[in-house]
Amino acid sequence: MYYLVAMLLFTPGICRATETVTVNGSGSALDMMKPLIAAFHKSNKNIHVVMEKPLGSSGAVKALLAGALDLVLSSKPLKPEEVAKGARQQVYGVTPLIIIAEKNVRKSDITTQELEDIYRGKMTAWPNGETIRLVMRPNEDVDSKLLSKLSPGMVTAMNTARSRSGMVIAVTDPEAYHTVAKTAGGLGATGMTSIIVEKPPVTLLSLNGIKASPKTLVGGSYPLSKEISIVTGPKTTSAANTLIKFMLSPQGRALATANGVHVTFGAAAHQ
Repeated sequence: MYYLVAMLLFTPGICRATETVTVNGSGSALDMMKPLIAAFHKSNKNIHVVMEKPLGSSGAVKALLAGALDLVLSSKPLKPEEVAKGARQQVYGVTPLIIIAEKNVRKSDITTQELEDIYRGKMTAWPNGETIRLVMRPNEDVDSKLLSKLSPGMVTAMNTARSRSGMVIAVTDPEAYHTVAKTAGGLGATGMTSIIVEKPPVTLLSLNGIKASPKTLVGGSYPLSKEISIVTGPKTTSAANTLIKFMLSPQGRALATANGVHVTFGAAAHQ
């Protein structure tokens, strides 16, 4: 935290006309950034922020260190070798990871035991008889790791699901929620930021009777917490630092909060 604060305080704030800031990272974090960037552009007309399709946390950090990006929004901790190359990370906040189903699924809650049974292949249909079609994420994806920690049985259940032929694997967050939305009987997970900003036509499922929200996440009753971190590199520009300052400002924090994020960076100073 002290590194990032010092960088913001002592980096010159004057930016050249029409500077461009390139941002990428986790899909759910980039969805959070969309309303923030729209507001940022209104008061910083000389800085143009560009976000392409998400590379994912690991891919974006690699691009940052190669000089192809100015700023990364990540959902993963940095690797030691990334830190050694000059990457710096600070957690900005957390957002709930929500279990979602295709919009015609007539169900409002799902239990951990039901998830285990679905991944194991023991529970194969929704109450209306529709086949359950899992939309999974890669094994090393943060969403997969979060789900695997729900119970001792989830790791085995998820491995069993991966061993079945024909499983749908969505690489990015947008691919995951769009695939669930268009797949009859689809079941997957995505960050609350994506639900609020992109509004995919899906059914939101509470987990073990607890509705996902920043409040239940912070209170400890909802277990699936997805971090959003700011990652900078050796070549992070003055214009990128101006964007970070906006993210940390009262307006930026309020926008992030309105879009499903519990902002933790400097929380004590803003209470």
